[in-house]
Formats: sequence, structure tokens, C-alpha cells
Amino acid sequence: MQIPQDLIETATLKLKSVQSEAEFFQLRSQYLGKKSFIISAFSKLRDLDPQSKASAAKELNILKSKLTKLFEDSLASIESIGEHDQLDVTLPADPYLIGSEHPITKISQKVIDYFIPLNYQIFSGNEIETDFYNFEALNFPENHPARQMHDTFYLNSNSNSNSNSNSNSNSNSKSEYLLRTHTSNTQINSMLKEDMPLYMLSPGRVYRCDSDTTHLPMFTQIEGLVVDEDVTFGDLKGIIIDFLENFFNEKMEVRFRPSYFPFTEPSAEVDIKFGNQGWLEILGCGMVHPNVLKGCNVDTKKYRGFAFGMGIERLAMLYYGVSDIRDFYSSNLDFLNQFPS
Repeated sequence: MQIPQDLIETATLKLKSVQSEAEFFQLRSQYLGKKSFIISAFSKLRDLDPQSKASAAKELNILKSKLTKLFEDSLASIESIGEHDQLDVTLPADPYLIGSEHPITKISQKVIDYFIPLNYQIFSGNEIETDFYNFEALNFPENHPARQMHDTFYLNSNSNSNSNSNSNSNSNSKSEYLLRTHTSNTQINSMLKEDMPLYMLSPGRVYRCDSDTTHLPMFTQIEGLVVDEDVTFGDLKGIIIDFLENFFNEKMEVRFRPSYFPFTEPSAEVDIKFGNQGWLEILGCGMVHPNVLKGCNVDTKKYRGFAFGMGIERLAMLYYGVSDIRDFYSSNLDFLNQFPS
């Protein structure tokens, strides 16, 4: 894919001759709108091989970021011209600005904005889920610790209330329904309903019995899933490294440590070298376990997949330099006003 190298210079020259907001927005549409080269190029990435796709996507993201910043910087000067020309001193002063976009929402959108141009679809799943979609279909063994009540919020149900109250059995004391412990349940629902290949992202709230300075009983997670022909662990590593460098806007030291997840094999924890804090765990990933694909009626002779998941609060803490995760949900305006829209 040929990516023009003079787009920034051309846009800069044209911006110098802009005299009104109308002209500005028309020019911005030419470079960043739906019919622009950038959007058109992103839509053609699907036709490239994995290695070329990763390289082209990285170049396009850098180019898009530069163009976006160029137009954002130029808009301020254009608006100041318009305000000076149209200022009416008889009008009352502007009211106080109240409220802003929550930092967790900002970070969620920042993650989504990276994957949307790569043709990932966004799916939102059920926060109240059944054991099948949350555990069984994801290859969790029956005695896995995550399926115990001290780790998972199980909900009272009619069937549960009718069970034998004298029984000490976990199976009788737990409901079929629970608050999902991860957004992986959305992946199961999507694979059962959608045609392959599938490129998806599932953001949303999840719930676990955990609470301290770095954990909450409710937090936000985004998981990604790709199911396609000839998908490899190399593709997974490439997309994760490029995402992290795009997110933090710098070259990152990234390492993949072998780990275990029931729904992926092989599996890895991903660490980054972050400032003076050394290596920090940032997300988990792996190749989708064949049992999970088979359970969703995916032809494992034709398709393979990879998945990754990250906590938005963890990303936000690093991005904004926040030390206590509970601050995000304290409703403290002094804290939240540090993140204006």
C-alpha cells in the first residue's frame, strides 16, 4: 500500500489560506472525513497479508494522529478569529462548565479508536450471565477457583430459592445466574451468532469479589477476539505491541511471559517497562483454545483465533499517573475535574 508522504505538508499549506470555520471544516473533511485517503486506506487493510497489514496500520495511525493534531491546533486560531468578529458585549457571561467525560470513558474510547480502523466490530454483552457463557463454554473446569462463590457474585433465582436449604453442596447453593467475571462471555455469544472470520472487541463492566488500592469489585474490561484463517501468535504479538506504542505514544519495551488461562493455549501475560516502575503487567492474551472454538461450532481445521483482555482502570492509572484505583469512583469533583473534556 502506497502512503503519500506529503499529506502533512499539503494540509499545512492549505490551512494557511483558511479564513472561516466553514472553510476549515470542509478542508478537515477532505483529510479526515469518511471519503478521505486515511479512511479509505484503513478499509483496504483487510486485503493485505498479516505482516503488511500491521506495518501499514502503524503508518496510517501515525499519519492520522499527526493530521488530527494539526487540525486541532489550527481550529483554535480559526475560532479565535470568529469570536473576535462576532463578540457581543451585551450578552451575559458564559455559565460555569459543569461535568466532563469520565477518565474511564476517555480511556475506553481511546482503546476502541485504535481498533475500529482495523475493522474490529464492537459487541456489548450481558452483565448478568449464565454459568455456561461465563465459564463452561470458556473451558473452565468444574473445580476451578473462579467458579467458587468467594470469587464470583452469584445471584438469587427462583430455582435457587427452591433448592434444599440443608444441603452443603456448592452446586445446590449457587444460582445458575451470576455477574460476569470477564467480557469473554461476549466472545462466546458472538462466535455462536456471527459468521467467520470474526474481528471483535467487547468493552464493558465486570464483577469479582475483590477490593483494595488496585482492585475493585466492579471494573471495566475490554477484550479482543480474532478468528480467521492462518492466524498466528506472531499476529497477536504484532497487534499488541503496536497498540501499546500507539496508546502511550512512545516506543515500548514489551515482554510476553508464559501463563495459563483455561480458554487460551498457549497463553501469555504481557508486561511493559514503564518509567521508573520497572516491569508492569498490562494485559493477558493467547491463542484461542480448540475446545472453545469447537464448542462454538467453529471449524478448527480451517480457522484459528487469538484473544486478549485488559483492564481499563489499570491503563487509566498508568496513563494519568493515578495510584489508587478507587479514586475513579469516589465522585470527588476535585479529582475528576483534573480530566476535562
